[in-house]
Amino acid sequence: MQPACDVVIIGAGPVGLALAGDLGWRGVTSLLVDRGDGTIHQPKMDLVGVRTMEFCRRWGIVERVEQSPYPRDYPQDNVYVTAVTGYELGRERVAAMGTSSPPPQSPQKRERCPQDMFDPILQRFVATRDEATVRYRTEFVAVTEDVDRVEVTLRDIESGQTETVRARYLVGADGATSAVREFVGIPMEGERSLTYTTNIIFRCPDFVSLHDKGRLYRYIIIGQEGTWATIVAINGNDRWRMSIIGDTNPRLFSPEEIDEAIRRAVGVDFDFEIESVVPWTRGELVAASYGRGRVFLAGDAAHVMSPTGGFGMNTGIGDAVGLSWTLEANLRGWGGPGLLDAYGPERRPVAQRNASEASTNLGRMLSTRTTLRPPPEFLDDTPAGAAARTTLGATFSEIMKHEWHTMGMHLGYWYDDSAVVVSDGTPTPPDERMTYTPINRPGARAPHVWRADGSSTLDLFGRGLALLRVGADAPSADTLANAAQTLGVPVTVTAIDEPAVVAAYGSGLTLVRPDGHTAYRSASAPDPAEAARIIDIVRGAAPRPLASPASATAAASATAAATEGVGA
Repeated sequence: MQPACDVVIIGAGPVGLALAGDLGWRGVTSLLVDRGDGTIHQPKMDLVGVRTMEFCRRWGIVERVEQSPYPRDYPQDNVYVTAVTGYELGRERVAAMGTSSPPPQSPQKRERCPQDMFDPILQRFVATRDEATVRYRTEFVAVTEDVDRVEVTLRDIESGQTETVRARYLVGADGATSAVREFVGIPMEGERSLTYTTNIIFRCPDFVSLHDKGRLYRYIIIGQEGTWATIVAINGNDRWRMSIIGDTNPRLFSPEEIDEAIRRAVGVDFDFEIESVVPWTRGELVAASYGRGRVFLAGDAAHVMSPTGGFGMNTGIGDAVGLSWTLEANLRGWGGPGLLDAYGPERRPVAQRNASEASTNLGRMLSTRTTLRPPPEFLDDTPAGAAARTTLGATFSEIMKHEWHTMGMHLGYWYDDSAVVVSDGTPTPPDERMTYTPINRPGARAPHVWRADGSSTLDLFGRGLALLRVGADAPSADTLANAAQTLGVPVTVTAIDEPAVVAAYGSGLTLVRPDGHTAYRSASAPDPAEAARIIDIVRGAAPRPLASPASATAAASATAAATEGVGA
């Protein structure tokens, strides 16, 4: 019996939706199922990172994100206070989404779009793809695997009836408590309990009028015990999320304690309506592997991290795009046996890096409980109290810049050790976290450059391989293009002789994968045999060769040109 679809996806959060949408964009059929009804009651994320926005650009949904209900003129400042109506210790000024511009390293900028606004955008995107079918109130039960397919047992939550769906692959994007991950027996590794947090969603239309701090995105509240709460503007209007943070043991607050905590955080008595109270645990966990056989993991099913930094969902979207093109390649027949095997080894180190940085950011925010404890006079209305607040505020403001400036985290990761990337022998660049210097190097995200026609170089990537001939004296792309054609690999050749592109990419050939990462580059054309071997490596059908000294030298020259041409 033929499979009902190519891929069954469990979990219709942002990662599952992105995967279904990207697969559909590639013409791959999927069945996306979720236990819920598609409604987001408590948004878990609100930052759509710059790399995720680049994928939204590919999918044609940037305008929908920009036109979400979150006010475009709402300032994104982060302020450090003793209470919302209390002393201001410091402030990180961040422009409103409507007045900020894309950074030079990207055609897009990060956006503030909470999950209850972002998920519906992705839902509408998926709904435009005939290849994708979505079923809510449906849960995963079990999976069995054959040599060329999986059989997935699903249960309708309303009726209790079960059915078996045949597909080529199964992906678990079903969150931190993933039933798919548990069923196939993949353990999580790391720290399960960093700290315990309680989120409180409340409504207060007049919140901004209660204080003199102006409209802003986040209040970090520091008491005598140190940082103990945050309040963020969920919708830039009347909906707020307060988080009681830093508890080292689980705690359930009574309604009276919740009311008291909200009023303490604000500093005055005021009227508000509580929508929900959700206790949760911050962890730093990464799955031991990202798949087993024809079953794969993505998003929170594969990694759990503190939200400090806004890396969680954005890491998951990267998983979705990284997995999507490799699934398509195998389903179309041009992907080799090693291509899907490379998904985990590429994405897992990214999750480890991001989860570690998120935990470090948490430590920075809670540093006022440890190494930066407020002195006894901290809250006093005296010259000594004012001096203490000034000193602590200046130090804390500098520490917290690591969380607010994260371009390197979102764009500066590499697939250096990937078996489907052709190394050029150049040393790995420094791991920039706050800043990002574009570089055209195998394993790295291919640089964005604005072209003469107003498009971005990133617009060339996504469907099949992209082969760029850069510079007036670029070598012929024929051997690589012919090798790809012979092996059934889709490739598009583009010749570019524009100074900005030459500066960023270096003169020569660059082969870019569908996920936008450089797979190979060289200042000279390979001979036919070497070209076939390069294509085989990139499609996961051959061992990866060691870079020769000659290719490493040529690549180093291109690296220098790229770094000088488009610096951060």
